[in-house]
Amino acid sequence: MRRLWAARPLGDIAIMRLDVLGWNHTFEQHFETHRANGFEPARVTEEQRGQYTICREGGETPAVTSGRLRNGAVSRTDLPAVGDWVAVRPGGDGNLAVIDAVLPRRSAFTRRAAGRAEEAQVVAANVDFVLLVSGLDGDFNLRRIERYVTLAWESGATPVVVLNKADLCEDVAARLTDVETVAAGIDVIAVSAHAGTGLDALHALMRPGRTLALLGSSGVGKSSLINALLGDARLKTSAVREDDSRGRHTTTHRELFVSPGGGMVIDTPGMRELQLLADEDSLERAFDDVAQLAAACRFRDCTHESEPGCAVRAAVEDGSLAPDRWESFLKLRRELNYLARKQDPHLAAVERAKWKRIAKDIRRLYKE
Repeated sequence: MRRLWAARPLGDIAIMRLDVLGWNHTFEQHFETHRANGFEPARVTEEQRGQYTICREGGETPAVTSGRLRNGAVSRTDLPAVGDWVAVRPGGDGNLAVIDAVLPRRSAFTRRAAGRAEEAQVVAANVDFVLLVSGLDGDFNLRRIERYVTLAWESGATPVVVLNKADLCEDVAARLTDVETVAAGIDVIAVSAHAGTGLDALHALMRPGRTLALLGSSGVGKSSLINALLGDARLKTSAVREDDSRGRHTTTHRELFVSPGGGMVIDTPGMRELQLLADEDSLERAFDDVAQLAAACRFRDCTHESEPGCAVRAAVEDGSLAPDRWESFLKLRRELNYLARKQDPHLAAVERAKWKRIAKDIRRLYKE
């Protein structure tokens, strides 16, 4: 683990030009008031247990949040995340820089924090492309890719599915076809970080001022891909278990790296638990094929269960819509509805009333 208080310069380009780190006119407009109050702009490049590393014109330096920012935060999403642009007061004489405000995010990959708490967690902010990494080995899972795609559309960034370990797959073309059926309208790229094949398409995304974030389970090869994109072995890698193709969490925190060409990439720990935090629009965008079928149903409020003229049920019956694809959609929609009820007391009351009516009807039927 790197010691946060040891400043680490990113290089002359990053030190002298914030635009290489993604600073633009929109952020400058949001920053006008902070600049008038004597603050400087900086980007968060690392976060570990409430301590941060930021990059400003003077290079990288450790930082902490101000008491005003911590006390005013309603949730974890109000605190800085890797990729955020922040207003800081530089520290002097060995003191830490102080983060006083987080600028509005252009995009944010947000998930529910692992565990039972109904709390949102920003994994990466101000990202241009979200690379959803999956391994073409024994851990390949279409349903997991669907879940990642749903969250990626919610983030505001452009999703790209990256199928790593192509050297371990006997039929890459078949896997590409499988993923393309569940990720319509999204680029799907097969690569091998180990063999160095297929990486040109990813290098093309790495441009000055542009930020990529890699997301995926442990063992899919995110660290190896980042090393390939950066041109050196900055991140440790580890082998996966042969019996289930699962890997250990080599990455233990989120961190932003700058490539020699100026593009940026955010590394994230492998996610043991990816709980949804999205809305119905993102779900329909991820399941565009289901949404198009639903639009052709005879009734606008079709539940796709027993109504006549249901295009979705007909597609499942004739095989044009895979049953497991439909079941995955239903599962994710139930999860989103559950979250909506948890967050909205009115929806929760409506749901309770519905089940009370159902229970009452069942009791009446038993009596009859």
